[in-house]
Amino acid sequence: MQKNNESKAFFSEFSESDRQQIERALAIVALIPDDPHYHRPKSIDVAMILMDFNVDLTTILAAILSDPRLEQLTPPLDVKKQFGDTVATLVKDVVWLNKLAIYSPDMTDKPNQVETLRRMLLSMTQDVRSVLIKLAYRIQFLRTLAKASYELRHFIAQETLDIYAPIANRLGIHQFKWELEDMAFRYLQPTIYRQIAKSLAANRVHRENCVNEFITLLQKTLAEEGVRCECYGRPKHIYSIWKKMQRKQLPIDELYDLLAVRVIVDNLSHCYTALGIVHNLWQTIPKEFDDYIANPKENGYQSLHTVILDQQGNRIEVQIRTQEMHDYAELGVAAHWSYKEGGKQTATMEKSIATLRKLLEEKHSDDNLSDGFRSELFSDRVYVLTPAGKLIDLVKGSTPLDFAYAIHTEVGHRCRGAKINGRIVPLTYTLKSGEQVEILTAKDGAPNRNWIDPNLGYLKSHRAINRVKSWFCNKEQAEKIALGKTILDKEAQRLGIKNPNLTEALSHFKQPDTNTLLEEIGRGHINNRQLAAFLKVPELEAPLANTKLKKKPSKSVISVEGIDNVQTSLAHCCSPVAGDAIIGYISHHHGITVHRTDCKNITQLSAEKHAQLISVSWGAEQSSHAVAIVVTAYNAQNLLNNVSQILAQAKIHIFSATMHSNPDLSGELTMSIQIESTHQLSLVLNKISQLPNIIEARRQI
Repeated sequence: MQKNNESKAFFSEFSESDRQQIERALAIVALIPDDPHYHRPKSIDVAMILMDFNVDLTTILAAILSDPRLEQLTPPLDVKKQFGDTVATLVKDVVWLNKLAIYSPDMTDKPNQVETLRRMLLSMTQDVRSVLIKLAYRIQFLRTLAKASYELRHFIAQETLDIYAPIANRLGIHQFKWELEDMAFRYLQPTIYRQIAKSLAANRVHRENCVNEFITLLQKTLAEEGVRCECYGRPKHIYSIWKKMQRKQLPIDELYDLLAVRVIVDNLSHCYTALGIVHNLWQTIPKEFDDYIANPKENGYQSLHTVILDQQGNRIEVQIRTQEMHDYAELGVAAHWSYKEGGKQTATMEKSIATLRKLLEEKHSDDNLSDGFRSELFSDRVYVLTPAGKLIDLVKGSTPLDFAYAIHTEVGHRCRGAKINGRIVPLTYTLKSGEQVEILTAKDGAPNRNWIDPNLGYLKSHRAINRVKSWFCNKEQAEKIALGKTILDKEAQRLGIKNPNLTEALSHFKQPDTNTLLEEIGRGHINNRQLAAFLKVPELEAPLANTKLKKKPSKSVISVEGIDNVQTSLAHCCSPVAGDAIIGYISHHHGITVHRTDCKNITQLSAEKHAQLISVSWGAEQSSHAVAIVVTAYNAQNLLNNVSQILAQAKIHIFSATMHSNPDLSGELTMSIQIESTHQLSLVLNKISQLPNIIEARRQI
């Protein structure tokens, strides 16, 4: 009861109505039975710590009523009914934060897991003031931790350095940050802590005298120059001193900035005026000068840094900045963010920290400020746990299926169900931060096409969607390869050819490997006619394939050494057209086969078969021939229709057409058309090339 009376006096600066609410809260806490074995932080002590921050009534009430011992009361305390929604929400968040047990010491060596935990702690709270209360709880816990076991002291101290001190730093609460770091360091490294503290205490009077002499002379000189300033010594903390000793590999007496002064002036020009005066009055250490005004740090931090030697040879670090620069740095978006933690600042974080500062500084702050902090900073992320306690960072709106693919692609493919906190949920369930997710898998599973339908809500993350699309793409490719193998085997069997030479086929059809060749066959890009022509290369005979392109030999179209009406046939491997340079090949079974002179089957003909070549030319009679063309386009929509219209206008007959579309909407159209001459072919290809989205229109080689 004495403690409560002392605390009532401590809260006397509040208005009468506010004090009445605080007294009601203290009266409730007073109902908790005394327990001499309870060594955890008491909420009254936490509230007193927060008073140093000039916080509002809501924060004080929430701090008092979040005492974990209140759960023992019967009947349970209805905070919402007695103190309102906002206080109840804050209490709920603080109780959750105090019970959270995710951290493990091995996270120290896993920076990504530590950072994810920090973000989850912030994202899970409905009001950023609950984080402030939690930090006060941690400070009070550290203050009373001396009597705890070594294991508990070590665990709490390491968790503080890994999680809570960086959060305090990130939110600009530097007073909390320094106390958290120093107390945690005292428990982790007690011997080193005492050595540094002893060294600082031994030289404290000397340091204060050096700093005061420096400030007195500087302020006097600046006043003579008409520069108004605020100068004060900047305290150094034991943990930050030790970190610098480690980083620079120096003993404490060789550190530059144990003596430190900050100079705040009115404007930018006064910054450089003050710098000039400092450099004129004292000897400088050039390598320690940094102009972060002309060259701001990536996070926007601006200030002039220099180190001087006073008349006794003491090193004094001097920081010179305007009030605006100082305010920006003090909001937590300057050096401490990137330099201490290795993170990168964002505009959203800057705005969020400004919001926090308003909450701390304004007693009657608007509750919307805290809502804005949370929604702006964490609106796009959700943090969930695996059954083993590993934290997974996902995009907001993610489902258990997104979680499964974040664990491993195969886990996603085989996913058949999920449990959230032990309860089975549909795969379209929207995950919430802090939930534990367990994936139920099949031994041999595969994804469902419904998963990539944006209207069904199975997947949110682009990474997971791409994994599913890739699986179906690979499956389709495998099916086309198998189909191509079947087509090739059947065609070879029909022609009586055993074990066709695919090495030559790769070169002939310009394919990099056997699977790609078979896939092209399976997709219809290499048809039966082309396969038959290639498989019969040794004899260069006309194929007997049953295709729509097969035509009866034309007499009188070709003249053989000036003689008309000699039986000839046009080779399907190169499909010569009137106007092409041609040559004949005497076949033992099918008369004379006419090829283009640049046909590979002619240019690669063995020397002993050259005797079977014969001179041929186009006859006087007009005729038409089947020619294969290929049209590729960036967008295949309406491609077949547009090309067909051009061919119809030119009165060109279409024998066959095959369309292949890609996932990115590009496509390739292969057609066999009736052409009378190379001139006609050139004209029609030129017209097709002028269509929108066309990449290329060419004769198939």
